[in-house]
Amino acid sequence: MHPKESGRRGLAMLVAVLVGVGIFISADCPVMAAELKISHQFAESDARHDLAVQFAEKVQKATAGAVTFKVYPSSALFKPGAQYEAMLKGALDMSVFPLAYASGKVPEFEITLMPCIISDVDGGMAWRNKEIGRRVAKICEDKGMKILTWLWYGGGIGSRGKPVILPADAAQLKFRAAGKMFETMLNAQGASITSMASSEIYMAFQTRVLDACLTSAESFISFRLYEQLEYFNTPENYAIWYMCEPLVVSMKTWASLSPDQQKIFEKVGLEMEKKARDDAVAANKEVTKVFTEKGVKVHVMTKEEWQAWEKVARDTAWKAFAQAVPAGKELLDLASK
Repeated sequence: MHPKESGRRGLAMLVAVLVGVGIFISADCPVMAAELKISHQFAESDARHDLAVQFAEKVQKATAGAVTFKVYPSSALFKPGAQYEAMLKGALDMSVFPLAYASGKVPEFEITLMPCIISDVDGGMAWRNKEIGRRVAKICEDKGMKILTWLWYGGGIGSRGKPVILPADAAQLKFRAAGKMFETMLNAQGASITSMASSEIYMAFQTRVLDACLTSAESFISFRLYEQLEYFNTPENYAIWYMCEPLVVSMKTWASLSPDQQKIFEKVGLEMEKKARDDAVAANKEVTKVFTEKGVKVHVMTKEEWQAWEKVARDTAWKAFAQAVPAGKELLDLASK
């Protein structure tokens, strides 16, 4: 046999073997496990970080290691506001992401940080099975990310000088409102609004830039705001401030998963909602306990007080949202059912 012919035959046999091996590998297991990146702004001690970690562990086990994860807490990979763009581009796979952070690009997301849109954790968790939740989920998918685990965190009102119990108490206070619609509502009550990240609140009180603030129960504790506050209106029973902070996956990443992997992601995401709900309820109770122990004067909001805030919210923030966002009124009507 001519040497060249022998060489060609040997090469053909090698290619056939490699193709066969490739087919065998791809049929039974992935050639290489995909490592997905999960980014969020919360500390490692935060329950929201633990939720991301547990989701990753459950999915990795259910996929027999075909999908693995690396979780980046404390904005180590992306700043909070940059996570949405990163998911759109496919640079970030997943996040525990407050939807309202993307409201500059998707105004409809303001519905998930609307004053008095819900009064407690269970009211928010019920959205998954309501038309308002299906509508928000559809908007998310159309705009580049898919909700896997619904998560709502409540917030309280901290202040110095006087307690903030009813809307009129906000008058003439320098307020950190945490959300465009909350700024609209509080400004209408005579408050002076100062915007800042939750990590800057402590220093703002220390330097007298702020008199009062709204933020999540977890942040009140993790940033040790009890060291600066005299009064605290706790979210334990009722809260005017709730933020939807679901575990989401980039639609680019979602499209790259196999149908079986997608089913696993959805199944685990749904399973995690009990933990999400229980953690949020526990956070509302824990902040009451901690602030009481630290000597802060704690007030537990009543239903009647919440209703007073709701009336003001409807006349200010809700009205502004309905006028500014084309689908605003429809979303508000759905959320009110």
